[in-house]
Amino acid sequence: MDILIQQFVNALSLGGTYALLALGLAMVFSVLGLINFAHGDLMTLTGYAMFFAIGAGLGLPLAIVLGIACATLAAVAMERVAFRPVRDANTATMLLTSLAVSTILHMLFQNLISARPRAIPVPSWMIGAVDVGGLAIGVIQLMSITATALLLIALSVFLRRSILGIAMRAAALDFPVTRLMGINANAVVATAFGLSGLLAGVAGVLWLAQRGSVDPLMGFLPVLKAFIAVVLGGLGSLAGAVVGGFALAFIEVFLRAFLPDGWLPFRESITLTLVIVLLLVRPEGLIGRRENVR
Repeated sequence: MDILIQQFVNALSLGGTYALLALGLAMVFSVLGLINFAHGDLMTLTGYAMFFAIGAGLGLPLAIVLGIACATLAAVAMERVAFRPVRDANTATMLLTSLAVSTILHMLFQNLISARPRAIPVPSWMIGAVDVGGLAIGVIQLMSITATALLLIALSVFLRRSILGIAMRAAALDFPVTRLMGINANAVVATAFGLSGLLAGVAGVLWLAQRGSVDPLMGFLPVLKAFIAVVLGGLGSLAGAVVGGFALAFIEVFLRAFLPDGWLPFRESITLTLVIVLLLVRPEGLIGRRENVR
């Protein structure tokens, strides 16, 4: 039973990171119909901002704030410079734009900083574990679960209570009609990108806390998993992105824990097979509705 509880906590911790990333992707997709593949590079930018902040003598808390702020501002600037000029173009043009932005950022990281990993020191108190009901749970895991829960609650309140949040929910249902009703399209899209950058920044901090280093390709694998989570949860569904992130994490963690040793090299293949089976049963995703799928 202790093993099951421990793996459940591990899945919650990993699922929080996937959920935050997937939610950021889903926000932009729900408004523009665009999967932003440069989303993972915002995680990498967070890591490098923290690396230079710590190197400049700033404490870890201030470095975390600075890293998240850099990711948020970079996402807004990305929308203004790269995506706004092609907003009315076809999907293929916007997709190529996102790939171009991702490639440019990756090359800048690699050539201006380094292709090698840069270590980010983690305080000793974060490496330990806390006894909860006789079960040792890592401090980083508890922080990840807590941060994810608080951020999801705050985001839910924002989307339901604020004017911009309600406008974003309306845009997610039908963006052209929302614009015809007098909603400022630029404000809605910029807010979606800003929130996606904020979520990527927090996810980057959580990922770095477990990883301990940053390199130009750090954000590639997490954003790929987040994209799978968005599809699994249901394209166009913000709640589905969160559910998909946790579902994918639970599949990965429990396969890693309980697969026979001989099957472990095929863990990723088995994970994707299970995702495909779920999509065969529910092609619209776990939460998504058929009318939300574009």
